[in-house]
Amino acid sequence: MPVSTVTSKGQVTIPKQVRESLRIGTGDRVAFVVRDDGVVELRPETLDLRDLYGTLAPAKRKLTVSEMNEEIARAGAGSKVRRVRR
Repeated sequence: MPVSTVTSKGQVTIPKQVRESLRIGTGDRVAFVVRDDGVVELRPETLDLRDLYGTLAPAKRKLTVSEMNEEIARAGAGSKVRRVRR
């Protein structure tokens, strides 16, 4: 069983075997879940992009390339471009 020591700052290093098992790496987030029976679960908070499939409603209708270009031009016409002098 992998073991880690708590530092004076309350930090622990997650053992390599556990990191590999959870597929977590540098910069990934983890959640600590304290269960009623006192057991603490460490869960990765990483999200696979495929998990998002189906969370958004499909577009009501498809735009043509001409319609997209018109929308882009209309949106661009309302913005002001600021030039920086060097």
